Amino acid sequence: MWMRLLLAVPLLFMPNMLHFSVDTGIPGLNLANIIFIVVLAALLMAGRRYAPLKQVGYLTPPLLTLFFALTLSFLVAQATLQRDFMEDFTYLKNLLFYPLLYFVYRRCGQDLKGTRQLIIFVMIVAALAGLEAIREGLDYGFGNYNESRRASGPFGVDYSTANRAGVFYAMFLPMFIAMALFFRKQNFWRLAAIGGCGIMVVAIMATYSRQSYLIALVAFALLLVRRNVVLAIAISVLMIPAISFLPESVTQRVAETEQQDAVGEEKLDVSTASRFEIWGGAMEMWSEHPLGVGLNRFKQYIGNYVPRYAGYDAHSIYFLMLAECGPLGLLALLFLLGRVLWMGIRFTRSVPASDAEGKALSLGFILLTVSTALGNVYGSPFFEGAVMANFWALCGLMEHYFALKSAPATTTAAFADAMPASAASSIGQRFPLAARLSPGKYRSK
Repeated sequence: MWMRLLLAVPLLFMPNMLHFSVDTGIPGLNLANIIFIVVLAALLMAGRRYAPLKQVGYLTPPLLTLFFALTLSFLVAQATLQRDFMEDFTYLKNLLFYPLLYFVYRRCGQDLKGTRQLIIFVMIVAALAGLEAIREGLDYGFGNYNESRRASGPFGVDYSTANRAGVFYAMFLPMFIAMALFFRKQNFWRLAAIGGCGIMVVAIMATYSRQSYLIALVAFALLLVRRNVVLAIAISVLMIPAISFLPESVTQRVAETEQQDAVGEEKLDVSTASRFEIWGGAMEMWSEHPLGVGLNRFKQYIGNYVPRYAGYDAHSIYFLMLAECGPLGLLALLFLLGRVLWMGIRFTRSVPASDAEGKALSLGFILLTVSTALGNVYGSPFFEGAVMANFWALCGLMEHYFALKSAPATTTAAFADAMPASAASSIGQRFPLAARLSPGKYRSK
């Protein structure tokens, strides 16, 4: 139990790390790093019980490939445009750090019940983050849209991080939808999932993130089609008149995507149009630097190609990786996302149709991955710890969960072998029939 509680600490802390801004006094080391080290040390000292999965992690090859590409890009940056070395090194460390949560939670060593509880806790933390955004939205009011009155939840202190918050909520929404749609006889969890859906939807509206609106609709539509095509069509028809019940500020925000100029011609709003200009500059940047300009150098170079956006972010992880890390970095990123998606598909195929829980979690995870990929088309939160840390932890937990599901006998034997002799003896004393069935396992030492 104590190990489970310890594993829950990073899951609660990572999305809320901005609320606990603590200066450790050690260059390049923050509180998140310290918590990670403590959890990792506890797992290592606990022995082989907390390493039941013997095979190489399914995401290990793509993650190592991505780490190599990022490190190589760091070296290119140092060789071509030197800046503060410690700042660059800390930046690289942060990019490499949060995906390490996958390895920790993959070897969490919990049984099926404990792993399920940790997965549920990830969902609870997401819902709590959504409630924070809803509170901010209520404080601002849902009147006319105002750029400076967008909710950011625990992901920032002002509207500038609202898009990242929206992506986070859109990422985890499919997990709640899948549980609500596919849990059959677990009424309590179905009701809880419906409540989680409501929280995520309102939180997304409070961020006024148009990409998050689209991602949420895509995930919902795909899960509906997977559940029942007739139901999907019926709900789609009912949703059209329901648009009129949305807050005016939400529909106003969507309508701003296209505007009319002085002569009445349709054109994209400034925010949307700027993306395409920056992406065009990123392509020019890559054409002049085929190996990439180097890690953390995009903002220094973009002004050479699009002067009006000097110092701006790429607003797309894919263009950012191509410009900074070259084709190797982009391919490594796509390899990783494809591998995560295929891992979710393997989960779905591995569980029988009668396993409603496994089916719901696997389908939700697939759409979570799709939402993550879509959320980085129009922004670049892929390496943001507060947004992505629990995604990596969930990847590890899901792999561990489905490994236990697919090999219960082997896993049970592994846990029995790791059980202290005193505990085995105690079981033999309390349950004499068990001692007779397995005299060698439960005999007194």
